[in-house]
Amino acid sequence: MSRYRPPRTAGTALITPEGEARLRAELRELWQVRRPQVTQAVSEAAAQGDRSENAEYTYGKKMLREIDSRVRFLRKRLEQLKVVHERPADTQRVYFGAWVTLEDEQGEEARYRLVGTDELDLKTGLISIDSPLARALLGKPLDAEVRVQTPAGERLWYLTAIEYP
Repeated sequence: MSRYRPPRTAGTALITPEGEARLRAELRELWQVRRPQVTQAVSEAAAQGDRSENAEYTYGKKMLREIDSRVRFLRKRLEQLKVVHERPADTQRVYFGAWVTLEDEQGEEARYRLVGTDELDLKTGLISIDSPLARALLGKPLDAEVRVQTPAGERLWYLTAIEYP
């Protein structure tokens, strides 16, 4: 049996201005703060002598590889992303960047914002535009019924509010 896995798709190449700012801040932090610190630590560890038995040197080199890999990814991804600054013409329907309030059949409310795949954060209510729930919400007007197939079965939500920042 082969270990080959096809590459993951990068998802929709849209991002909010806040998400772009977070990615750029992460890139700046990695390149201008973390990498120089780790480089200094590696050079100090290398100066101690035998590198084959030096755990600090080995760990530092590994950290540099991880930082460089993330920096390459962020630079490439930021070039591909399209920042969505403007609100849609029809603010009575759900589109990218909208905050939506949903109510389920039991009357429990949930509030989500449809964002790009690079901004996904369920703790703060940010869901990917590529998620099944977001796909079901796209283009829906206020008071629409939204049915989504979940692992626990089909769920029904009612769209009670749409806001654009």
